[in-house]
Amino acid sequence: MRVPRSLEVWKMGVVNYLEALKLQEKLTSDRKIQKITDTLLSLQHPPTYTLGKRRTDHNLLVPESELKAMGAELHYTQRGGDITFHGPHQSILYPIISLRDVGLGARKYVENLELTMIELASLYGVKACAGQNGETGVWVGERKIGAIGVKISSGITSHGLAFNINPDLNYFKHIVPCGIADKDVTSLQIEVERVLPPEEVIHDQLIACFVRIFGYTDVIWKEIPSISSYNLKN
Repeated sequence: MRVPRSLEVWKMGVVNYLEALKLQEKLTSDRKIQKITDTLLSLQHPPTYTLGKRRTDHNLLVPESELKAMGAELHYTQRGGDITFHGPHQSILYPIISLRDVGLGARKYVENLELTMIELASLYGVKACAGQNGETGVWVGERKIGAIGVKISSGITSHGLAFNINPDLNYFKHIVPCGIADKDVTSLQIEVERVLPPEEVIHDQLIACFVRIFGYTDVIWKEIPSISSYNLKN
């Protein structure tokens, strides 16, 4: 008999990257001591570039001052993966979940994140697949549609995935996305070439794909209007 598993889904809208990072750190600590159940943050960021723990600064092609001039931030993180861009019209999921409780190893966890985005793309007739030969993320042919960068601490996950619904792809011209120089970036809007439903619908579809692939049976939805509504000191 399947063991019931609960997931809280926090729908958060647009959140500053550093605020989201602090929230993830707090939730990760709470999950380690079983103060909370598995939690999924669904959000977007203002224009933001992030580097992983390998510190591949050479894949940033312009000075940080130029990023600031265009209204974008740059942040260094402890996640895996290379440099990437987050911005409006992307769907971002940050799972704060216990891999022990879901019975997954790190590799299978990443594969499930890939499958989550692949399944979403398939809903729109887009054939996507996981990267080959060490290429992270999800691809449509030679074009990347979804990025993955995760951190696992004491079996608890943070960071996660970013799926391109219809972001301004010009932002990606200032970096070597995920350290892969000879491949392009794409979006769901480019691949389907028709009017998409409201982004809120697509965000919810991505969450539904995550829930199904990870086998959650009980989902609690929360609208979180601001991070201040969650006491980071509690």
